[in-house]
Amino acid sequence: MQLHISPSLRHVTVLPGNGVREFIKVKVRARRVSYRMLFYSLLFFTFLLRFVFLLSTADTIDAETKCSTLGCLGKRLGPRILGRRLDSAVPEVMYQVLEQPLDNDELKGRDDIPQTLEEFMDEVKNSIFDAKAFALKLREMVTLLEQRTRNAKIQEYLYRHVASSSIPKQLLCLALRLAHEHSTNAAARRQLPLPELVPALVDNSYFHFVLASDNVLAASVVANSLFQNALRPEKFVLHIITDRKTYSPMQAWFSLHPLSPAIIEVKALHHFDWFAKGKVPVLEAMEKDLRVRSRFRGGSSAIVESNTDKPHIIAAKLQTLGPKYNSVMNHIRIHLPELFPSLNKVVFLDDDIVVQTDLSPLWDIDMNGKVNGAVETCRGQDKFVMSKRLKNYLNFSHPLIAKNFNPNECAWAYGMNIFDLEAWRKTNISITYHHWVEENLKSGLSLWQLGTLPPGLIAFHGHVHVIDPFWHMLGLGYQENTSLADAETAGVIHFNGRAKPWLDIAFPQLRPLWAKYINSSDKFITGCHIRT
Repeated sequence: MQLHISPSLRHVTVLPGNGVREFIKVKVRARRVSYRMLFYSLLFFTFLLRFVFLLSTADTIDAETKCSTLGCLGKRLGPRILGRRLDSAVPEVMYQVLEQPLDNDELKGRDDIPQTLEEFMDEVKNSIFDAKAFALKLREMVTLLEQRTRNAKIQEYLYRHVASSSIPKQLLCLALRLAHEHSTNAAARRQLPLPELVPALVDNSYFHFVLASDNVLAASVVANSLFQNALRPEKFVLHIITDRKTYSPMQAWFSLHPLSPAIIEVKALHHFDWFAKGKVPVLEAMEKDLRVRSRFRGGSSAIVESNTDKPHIIAAKLQTLGPKYNSVMNHIRIHLPELFPSLNKVVFLDDDIVVQTDLSPLWDIDMNGKVNGAVETCRGQDKFVMSKRLKNYLNFSHPLIAKNFNPNECAWAYGMNIFDLEAWRKTNISITYHHWVEENLKSGLSLWQLGTLPPGLIAFHGHVHVIDPFWHMLGLGYQENTSLADAETAGVIHFNGRAKPWLDIAFPQLRPLWAKYINSSDKFITGCHIRT
């Protein structure tokens, strides 16, 4: 058989081998390739080669640990898409050693463990280590450093707890000097306010503020900042509530330092008729709370000696022992409608705040029938301070909390709150508060651990009107990176946290915002060496 192909490639002839001219003609379709298509194809492949070259070069510069180019990404994803795994540069034996737990007791008394990275590198260079020996030595050094770091953090938290819980000698000196003045100087015992101004205490045409405190110096700063920034101080009434032991020093201070034309009332809890009658739920709850805490916490020594709790858990437990959280001054706000039965609206102030603007516009805010005007703490530029939701305060692993509340619901803050007492009296907020405090005691403090804000979040649930953050800037007592410029432009700044401005652990760049409202030439201030 013979095969003939025409020169034009259009015909193919097949001849059988027996000589008979039987043939098969096959027509082949003409293929035309234009010069334009050839040019574009060459141009495309030239560009593709240059692109591949650039990717390969950039991938080499980036090194194998980065994937900033498509070439690198392809090399990384290709083997995985095909079911293969990239080989690790770390020997498997190192993973096995490093993943094994190391008991802290194994490190006690050891003096052959490198203390620094420099010592570790010297030992590696001067010794012949295989991968396993290298991993063992590395694990011992890192574990030892972790142990020391944990102990240092716990010690720091303990020292801060002691510093924030103790009464500075300057404040103790001030209280003693004022108590002596109260007993020896009639001017320090004068009636507050003056008899002709007593009707203003129940007059709802005035702007009424309530401050509960057992700290004379802190109360004086709140009063000074409130009245000095008021546009109409003659319409401002400040009701100061204190305890029995602080009443004499508090009365002496404000008797000897009048802030006319503003009106100041100083009363101890036992001066209130409601408080003196029968049983007071908040006091009973506090007594039970103290007993439960002493049984479950075991004091600061037992907390610090724990080897299982993480440092931040230990810090939270130490904070629960702070006197502030067990002070009746911190709980009394839940009884404002009973303490001030004639008033319709009040602004409640904590004693660690500083007022920097006129607060009378707060009375113009429409509360829309709500009871509590407060700033939300889940939105804001400072993600450390303004990131608090219910899950940050309540224990949602407890079924009683989980079935009643939403963990992602925004929280709000105490410190500067508008309370519509008329609307409050129409609700069962106070009853709800005490009910949940009892539930927390029954559960062994497992619903929440510290403070009066968690039961407040529950009791005022559905009764909060959100106000502008300008009226209340938080975190100056625990956020060292607080912007001074932002703090200076806020209406009210709040030193919530351990670093109170009257303590030595206060942040030095923020303390002047508080200290400028103290008269450094006052004889009581200079006599007790109070730093301004």
